[in-house]
Amino acid sequence: MQLLFGVVTFALWVFSLVDVIQSGEDRIRYLPKLWWLLIVLLFPLVGSIGWLVAGRPAGAGGPRSAYERQQPAFPEYDRPGRAAAADPEKDEAFLRQVRARAEEQRRRHEAERRKREQEQGGDG
Repeated sequence: MQLLFGVVTFALWVFSLVDVIQSGEDRIRYLPKLWWLLIVLLFPLVGSIGWLVAGRPAGAGGPRSAYERQQPAFPEYDRPGRAAAADPEKDEAFLRQVRARAEEQRRRHEAERRKREQEQGGDG
């Protein structure tokens, strides 16, 4: 029984240690990363349980949906539930539509600007 308890404690300690090391400094809760690392190193059982309960980033390890980003280009957008394109073809079609609409608006604005300039030039 003691051997089983020792193996479980060791496995929990190794998991927690690796998890602390791999977690981003800005996502860890309550204490700085270095403190959590020291707590887990010096107090294997209590530190590991404390890390899992209090320090581990919220939502860590959970599966992501098809619409969540795997690794965002900008860390400020890295939060659970952040939508990402699941179908690249639909995303490209949407972007083409947005670009075409923006180009049409630009042309319309240029035409209106020219018309205003002609009207102002003709009045003066």
